[in-house]
Parts: sequence; C-alpha cells; structure tokens
Amino acid sequence: MERSKSMKGRPHVPTGGSSRGTTVVWGDYGLRMKDHDRRLPAASLKLAEETIKRRLRGMNYTLYKRVSANIGVYTKGNEQRMGKGKGKFDYWTARVAVSRIVFELKGDLHEKVAREAFRLAGHKLPGLWEFVKKGDPPVVGITKLGNGVTLESLKRPRRSPALGTDDMATPPSSTSSSSSASP
Repeated sequence: MERSKSMKGRPHVPTGGSSRGTTVVWGDYGLRMKDHDRRLPAASLKLAEETIKRRLRGMNYTLYKRVSANIGVYTKGNEQRMGKGKGKFDYWTARVAVSRIVFELKGDLHEKVAREAFRLAGHKLPGLWEFVKKGDPPVVGITKLGNGVTLESLKRPRRSPALGTDDMATPPSSTSSSSSASP
C-alpha cells in the first residue's frame, strides 16, 4: 500500500490548557522544554540521547524517551518556481509542545550527575530546557500548578464581569433603534 506524504508547512502543536506530558512518570529525573513549542529534528534527539549515554557510561540507569520523531519534512531547492510538486523527503522531526518532558532517567544515580547529563543534552537541542524531578508539579503552558494555582483557577476568566451583571441570570438585551421610532 502506498502512503501519501505528510502535510507541508509547520505542523500544529497544541499549546492549550493541558498538563499532559509535563511531569516525570517512569523515571526519577526528566528534561523538560521551557520556552515554546517547536519541531525537534530526529538527528538532534539522537545526538542528545548519545550525549546522555556518554555522560552516564558505566552507571546503572534506564533512559526513557517520551517523544518520537514521526513527522516527515519535505523540501524543495532554492529559487524553484511555483508548482511541480511538494519536494523530496529531507528528515524526520517531532512536535514538542511547551513544557513537555522529552527524556526521563531512572537508576542508581546522584541528582547532580543526572542534572549534568541533562544540561549537556539540552545544549544539543534547540530551545531552552529545564531539569525536573519526580513529584514536581505539572505545568499548563508555562505556568506551574501548585502554591494555590490550580487548573480551574487558570480556566476562570481573569476579568470580573461588568458592574450590575453579576446577579443577572441572563444578559441584558441590546437596545437598538427601530425604523418606526420618531425623532
């Protein structure tokens, strides 16, 4: 069976009010995206993984990868005229939303060693990264839940309703001038 090419352009990365994938699940430590959503090339993910493995060589640990590069990127040459197809396959990439955990570590490791391994890996990946531990609060967007901040408080409107409308069950009807009104 022949598969069609994936859509061209930047794929949509969901950035709404979800805390899914922002906490450490399987390991003890994790590497979390800090700035904004982006595409991570498979080559960058592999390089970061190799950097972590090189730093932790000889130690007893398990590395969990939480994202997969499953989106194909197709490119055309420079100064090409419009049309004539989409272009050839170039590389694989992964969509990573803001505050998403990418790698997790579990094993007989000291926190400083894991922090150093993730710091080195973060330098190989585009964007800003932060070190997280198991039990750290989840994140919605760039806001950490906890310390009185809940998901419900983030979904509430920030601005209070207009004066005089808080006790009304239905909003007031608009008053519009009709054509039969006399001046």
